[in-house]
Amino acid sequence: MAILDLHCDTISVIDRLKRKEGIDISLNENKLQVDQKKLLSGNYFAQCFAMFVFFDCENPFEACINLIDTFYEKICECKHIKLALNYDDLIKNNKDNKISAILTIEEGGVCKNNLSFLNTFYRLGVRMICLNWNFVNGVGYPNYGKYIDDKPDFITPNTKDGLTEFGFSMVKRMNELGMVIDVSHLSDKGFWDVINTSTKPIVASHSNARAVCKFVRNLTDDMIIALHQNGGVMGMNYCAAFLNDDENIGKNTIDWVIEHIKHIKDLVGVDVISLGSDFDGINPDIELKDASYMTMLVERLKIEGFNEEEIDKMCYKNALRVFKEVLKK
Repeated sequence: MAILDLHCDTISVIDRLKRKEGIDISLNENKLQVDQKKLLSGNYFAQCFAMFVFFDCENPFEACINLIDTFYEKICECKHIKLALNYDDLIKNNKDNKISAILTIEEGGVCKNNLSFLNTFYRLGVRMICLNWNFVNGVGYPNYGKYIDDKPDFITPNTKDGLTEFGFSMVKRMNELGMVIDVSHLSDKGFWDVINTSTKPIVASHSNARAVCKFVRNLTDDMIIALHQNGGVMGMNYCAAFLNDDENIGKNTIDWVIEHIKHIKDLVGVDVISLGSDFDGINPDIELKDASYMTMLVERLKIEGFNEEEIDKMCYKNALRVFKEVLKK
């Protein structure tokens, strides 16, 4: 058993604390949900580190560059973590007993409607981009259909507004470069725009099944079927609010991750299922508190009747297959 996690916000937390509060946090060992010690304990194959940028900041591009600088600084401090830019790197790092670090971005608006900026991020090592977060950003629209009391309604999806003209160009250019397109946070309409445009498998890096939990960050059954047909994957998110409509019940992470997995398996099989914890972007007051707890999920999957091949696929092989197909050498 090994773990490949498609999404965590750890570097963004470390960077924010460093720049705003002058607190230097190590990636070797810390009180966050992800560090080298916890990854080793959880038997991780690879961790995708998202550079989460709050788009409504003064200069999103500059903020992302700062995050990437922090990413490289922290990875260099870790003896057992090594950057991976492609499938061959992932395999070699594993043979060398290294955990692969994959550099990703959460907020496609950092490209500022400029494909040259996208090219630059690729040259800096970025290999996956979540096209947007909760802002309209020049790439596409986030997934809420209306406001209630001046707050987004995350139960009503946005089925009207999808990718912008630049968003379509960005999807095509990411295909050409060999970058994974991530549709978590993107509107329902945007999902269909991407799935009908991309020539490569895509991912929903940290999204569950909407049939089990109504939160719009999750995918409908039709979306899951389309993602399966596309050859892509969806990463199970451990956030309590995305696991059960009653967040207090959703804190029983293992029970509800397995409920989502069972629903998806019944719908299309296990080949579309991966893991996308959202660690350090979610409340740690859950059963799967941090990366070191992953063996608990694996053991429960065995008890629930999943065989070794199914568990290996869901834990790392499905995501690895996508990286092999999309990322260029």
